[in-house]
Amino acid sequence: MKKIDGHLHLLQTIAGFNGKGRLNALGQGKAIWDDGTKIKLIPDGWGDHDLTAESFLKVMDANSIDKAVLLQGSLNGYQNYYSYQVVQAYPDRFIGAFAVDPFAQNFMDIVRHHVEDLGFRAIKFEISEGGGIHGYHQGQAFRLDTDSRIGEIFHYLADYPGFTVTVDYGAADQVSHQPEAIKVLAGRYPDLNFVVCHLSFPDADHWEALANTFNQWQPYQNIYTDLSAIQDILGEQSLPFTKSQQAVQMAKDTLGTKRLIWGTDSPWSATFNSYQSLATWLDETGIFTPTELADVYYNNAEKVYFNDKAVRAAKAAANQ
Repeated sequence: MKKIDGHLHLLQTIAGFNGKGRLNALGQGKAIWDDGTKIKLIPDGWGDHDLTAESFLKVMDANSIDKAVLLQGSLNGYQNYYSYQVVQAYPDRFIGAFAVDPFAQNFMDIVRHHVEDLGFRAIKFEISEGGGIHGYHQGQAFRLDTDSRIGEIFHYLADYPGFTVTVDYGAADQVSHQPEAIKVLAGRYPDLNFVVCHLSFPDADHWEALANTFNQWQPYQNIYTDLSAIQDILGEQSLPFTKSQQAVQMAKDTLGTKRLIWGTDSPWSATFNSYQSLATWLDETGIFTPTELADVYYNNAEKVYFNDKAVRAAKAAANQ
């Protein structure tokens, strides 16, 4: 069965930043934050100080992954230009989203450059308090549906129907968590696609809150959610990922199978569970029929990220 990893991070250089400061490479896939926190960011054998396209293509081929979506995040450091280079080098295997800090003075120049010059047709807002913008802009909390800077970005993106907005807003105990804003934006911009990462951060102690989120989104066909990293979030490090199955079943029951996108959030998530497990765990759950599984594994990401407009724009941006 064909598969698209709908949530991947490549690292030309480890350049993370969040509330812990900067992330510095230590070698052997390890890194350390400025506050002394150490993490294992890259699985053994994938890269010591980086995760290049060439390295990850070997992982993809070994696991029968046809394509992947390159997303941005503060954990790894924005890899915008590297994503552009990778898409240009391997247009049949990768498509990318860019990221921007809306607090930067020239944030709209950055947005226009990536859309008009580099051909991106997706943007990633990593706004979580734990790992994103709300973690390093303390005291400057904002909502995606009311902030004037974000509104300026959306006003611009509305000129590009089919553009995809991917959001990681963190867990429910973070000020950045705002599923209601996604509902508002989806109604305000019906021609844009919205993808919420990590199944909106499920919490096994609060399934009702997750159900409430899905019920809010249900009427809006332009809201999607990816299944990446839910094992990490739910604290599962062995198959069959029972809690993750429950969260996915809830999403299917409310949103249907046409709005779910499989992904892994590699490389970090692949240090908690093997990439092979992340790539195959849905196969034996019985949650999806083969036809539904084809949508979750491939067709939905193809429609949202690898759509004709996005592919054409990427090709037209060659040699920028």
